[in-house]
Amino acid sequence: MRKKEFVIQDLLSRIYRLPDDGPRRLPPERQLALEYCVSRFTIRQALEKLVNIGAVRIVQGSGIWVNESVRNNPLVYNSITEKHFNRMRYRLISLHKRRPDSDEQQIFTINDAAFIWEFCRLRYVDGTAVQIEISRMPAAAFDDLSGKIIEQSIQQYVLSKGYQISHLLTSYRATVVTREQAALLGCKKGSPAMQIINRGFLHDGQVYEISDIIDIDYSCTYLIPHNRDNLQFRQQH
Repeated sequence: MRKKEFVIQDLLSRIYRLPDDGPRRLPPERQLALEYCVSRFTIRQALEKLVNIGAVRIVQGSGIWVNESVRNNPLVYNSITEKHFNRMRYRLISLHKRRPDSDEQQIFTINDAAFIWEFCRLRYVDGTAVQIEISRMPAAAFDDLSGKIIEQSIQQYVLSKGYQISHLLTSYRATVVTREQAALLGCKKGSPAMQIINRGFLHDGQVYEISDIIDIDYSCTYLIPHNRDNLQFRQQH
């Protein structure tokens, strides 16, 4: 593990070990550099990531303060969600409207006479293509979907329509890049990648989007409470 990543994970561990009645801030940058035997530049990089994922906030002249919402809730961040939107852009590959298949009818709770949008886009981070995303959305609910919208944030678009987003159901599977995908991503055929399948839910339980993503530079970290009930269930069956 690279030193910066070790510092990030160890600082997250430290945040969760802070006593409830103790100070809600981390030691200053200089002290952290001495503790971890790294440069202050490495500490700054680690702290920048903690700020990006919402774990801490740095107050000039006051210190590195822990956000209480992180201590009280599960924390999940990945190589995309930790990036600010100004570091990302999208390029539309295709957009068309078609009839749903039987699975899509069930997912979106529509019939075979309805239409869905299907689009493909490339996601760039810091100018490098890292993801191919193929998504589908019900056309009746998003009748004004366009290429311009797809090259921005889909979640912001959904919220702008007056909908409330509730949950994301996500699954992961290791895969390799196909010849067609390699041509879009500028990498070699057979390169390792992560296939990420998302299903987005609104507050009324309706699915607003399903997406299939190929990512060639993916990492994900979870910090979640121990599920004792699940452990006991697995031991009994």
